[in-house]
Amino acid sequence: MLRIENLTKTYGKLTAVDNLCLEMGAGDIMGFIGPNGAGKTTTIKMITTLLKPTSGTAYVNGVDVFANPEEVRPLIGYMPDFFGMYEDVMVWEYLDFFAAAYKIPVNKRKGTIDDVLELTDLTIKRDSFVSELSRGMQQRLCLAKTLIHDPKLLLLDEPASGLDPRARIEIKELLKELRSMGKTILISSHILPELADFCNKIAIIERGKLVVSGDVESIMDQCRGGTVLKVEMVDRQDEACRILDNLDVVSEVKWNNGCVFATYTGTPGEHYVVLQALSKDGFRILSFTQAEVDLEDIFLKVTTGAVS
Repeated sequence: MLRIENLTKTYGKLTAVDNLCLEMGAGDIMGFIGPNGAGKTTTIKMITTLLKPTSGTAYVNGVDVFANPEEVRPLIGYMPDFFGMYEDVMVWEYLDFFAAAYKIPVNKRKGTIDDVLELTDLTIKRDSFVSELSRGMQQRLCLAKTLIHDPKLLLLDEPASGLDPRARIEIKELLKELRSMGKTILISSHILPELADFCNKIAIIERGKLVVSGDVESIMDQCRGGTVLKVEMVDRQDEACRILDNLDVVSEVKWNNGCVFATYTGTPGEHYVVLQALSKDGFRILSFTQAEVDLEDIFLKVTTGAVS
């Protein structure tokens, strides 16, 4: 659905995006991660045809973004970090304006607007003025505008920026709904734990260069050197750590808040050997699971904190 080939953007001596290569398949949800000044927004603006690259190109559903921008624009939905709102119009009028811009026929606009209002849980605000909406509702309205023409690829730049915790949860649930609808989404965000809930791929960029990209689980395994298993125990955690530390298939063992964390490096799908090692010695085990993905750990491990 999205293929980026050697994309580069320079401003004089400053290289904002440096020879970036990236791919997303249909239905992928990719977290586009990087510190401030890494080149995330510049990349997204080039994909959305708002900026011309210095070199390289990108393809959306096989269409060259820079050779055929008019053909690409109906395929993409762009939600910028900072977006303008026409505050002296009603919510439905705001959406009707963009429906007209995307050349949706007049006889279909009302139904389309009603659909995106229902999807973004804004139906009750249909006749409210945009100026009366909270920050969270304005974010949802901008997302509704982004969806009005039913794009195949969504490019969301910090969609939860500036929101309170409840509004962030609402946006996150909405993104999960879009994932279930089969949308392909590239989402830039600094709220890394929330990205782990719905992204199947990540790409980390620093100083314009791609540091790492791919499947979330495989990158986690690469960075940690294996799969982290979480064992919740009643007691004897220190003894369990010593036993697991002697296993050939375990490279690292930690104990925190009553749980033992063991990095498993053996054959995939044979994690049970760790559980067997504990069970035969009579340990009282409350749960045995794979630790949740922690994108913050990956981010801190592969980046240096440098900016362009």
